[in-house]
Amino acid sequence: MLLLQTKNVLRRFGADVLFHDVNLQINEHARVALVGRNGAGKTTLLKMIANITTPDEGTITRVKGLKIGYLAQDQGLDSQNTIWHELDTVFSPLHDLAAQIQENEKQLAHLDDQDPTYQRTLNHYDQLQQRYKEAGGYDYQSRMRGVLTGFGFSKDMDDLSVNSLSGGQKTKLALAKILLQQPQLLILDEPTNHLDMNVLAWLEDYLKSYPGALLVVSHDRYFLDRVVNEIYDLDNQTLRHYRGNYSAFTKQKQAWLLTEMKHYHQQQEKIAKLEDFVNKNLVRASTTKRAQARRKQLEKMDRMAKPTTDDSSIHFSFHSDKQSGNEVLDVNQLKVGYDETVLAGPLSFNEHRGQRIGIIGPNGIGKSTLLKTLLKQIPPIAGSFKMGANIEIGYYDQEQQTLHADKDVLDEIWDDHPEVPETEIRSLLGSFLFVGDDVFKPIHDLSGGEKARLELTKLAFIPINFLILDEPTNHLDIDSREVLETAINDFDGTVLFISHDRYFINQVATDVLDMRANGIDHYEGNYDDYLAAQEKRQKQTSGNPTAANQPHRQSTKQQSYQQSKEKQRARRKIQRQVDAAEQEMAKLEEKQEAIKEKMAQPAVATDIAKLTDLQQELDQLNAKASKAESTWTEAAEQLEKFDQA
Repeated sequence: MLLLQTKNVLRRFGADVLFHDVNLQINEHARVALVGRNGAGKTTLLKMIANITTPDEGTITRVKGLKIGYLAQDQGLDSQNTIWHELDTVFSPLHDLAAQIQENEKQLAHLDDQDPTYQRTLNHYDQLQQRYKEAGGYDYQSRMRGVLTGFGFSKDMDDLSVNSLSGGQKTKLALAKILLQQPQLLILDEPTNHLDMNVLAWLEDYLKSYPGALLVVSHDRYFLDRVVNEIYDLDNQTLRHYRGNYSAFTKQKQAWLLTEMKHYHQQQEKIAKLEDFVNKNLVRASTTKRAQARRKQLEKMDRMAKPTTDDSSIHFSFHSDKQSGNEVLDVNQLKVGYDETVLAGPLSFNEHRGQRIGIIGPNGIGKSTLLKTLLKQIPPIAGSFKMGANIEIGYYDQEQQTLHADKDVLDEIWDDHPEVPETEIRSLLGSFLFVGDDVFKPIHDLSGGEKARLELTKLAFIPINFLILDEPTNHLDIDSREVLETAINDFDGTVLFISHDRYFINQVATDVLDMRANGIDHYEGNYDDYLAAQEKRQKQTSGNPTAANQPHRQSTKQQSYQQSKEKQRARRKIQRQVDAAEQEMAKLEEKQEAIKEKMAQPAVATDIAKLTDLQQELDQLNAKASKAESTWTEAAEQLEKFDQA
């Protein structure tokens, strides 16, 4: 059954169009994701679908009586209730039914079974009990407990005031409340913020069995792969629909772009031939009719627009001035915390040159504290650590405290590098999408995503051979995350990072450290390798109870990892060839258009010598464009085959 449909929806932002011709359908039990770049208008569209705002043009049709639940990004609860009481308010209709049942029980207790009203009251009592059962009256408390446990709220927290919770906890509680309400259409805007991996895994399983329909916006690609089976891509101001999860969508979109580009160039060739025939034969008496027929054919032709996508991605790389020693970091029995209060430890691990180690673990376990201890921002409580030789550290702070709120974007960089010309600094800022007057924005007015890009700008400006990153993908859209992954994979130094982004860990990690309050375990490989090792260990433990107490170090075969690394490197090389060919084609197209404009000028059109020179130049550009297109087609086909393999 169709729950909701948008038809030709349009939204303006001032004089500009944010998006147009948006057509979307949500069926009963659907699992739909809305993806797109930051600023594309995803949240704006969600609010229209949730009936909070209305479109400037177009219509949104909903099935009669549709119950919609909408959770905005980082939306928390503001309540004086306790945690348990706040969730219990979801079941107020059940409590009203229970009160009616109790009232009927009292009436029945005072009625004689021969009383004429007895049977009517008894029938009404049976109906109320049936409604109570169907509404979950006998298991709602277990549902509440299950959801609270899933989100990490223990039973001893039931009586805590909602307003005493942290912002992240309030957001989790708001999500728990809306899940218990079970609307027919559940709309979630970035629901994975503030969730650690254990809670994410629980939420994914919960949503997969959710009885209603789901519409979600998320930058968590691993989450999207596990939960959704439809993707709507808000790109280039309009919407396109794809079947499958996120990984399937990326392949389908690439294939679509390749096909559309091929059709576009085929049509352009056809148009060029028709126009050339018309220009040469229109004035000849013997061929005028054929030329006129081709001109009419041109006029009636439905011309394709050149396929484009929102490709204004950041582009950068990290660099170093010197190579570090082979031993980069040695941590021995380290305990970390504040004011002699130990958060985690003892921790022991080491890192060698070229490794990219991801640290995972529950929220609040002390992961950021560990990094700050290694950076000597806070002292260790016990144990020791040692940095290797020739270390150049670059640090990304998830709290963005390395930025100066009172400075503007340009001065944030220039003050650190006063010897560098302004043009060079602005050029680098431009590669991080700070263009024009954006460079004069005060930092305190920047969004979280803009601050993240500015931090990365600072890192790209300095020599680094040991990169330490604390939740680097927070605030970044999917395209920017993918660019960051490429930059890290191309970096020839060493990386130590904290992340809850499982897709990101899969793309960049050579090793995983699973951090606990009383220690840290090392696993070779990425996040999926870590999960496989965990599963293997659980099977061993279930077969041998003493195995849980034995020291362990799970690993995958180094050969398999090396093959995966070489495959990623090969794909990036092909992708760079595709990108370079596209840029070359665009430059040549601009030059071709410029020459054609010159040839059309009256002063030039009558000058045979100038026209001849310009035509020769145009012919040379056409030959180069044809060669660039062949290069692009060959590389694009290789990339498509690579992704299908």
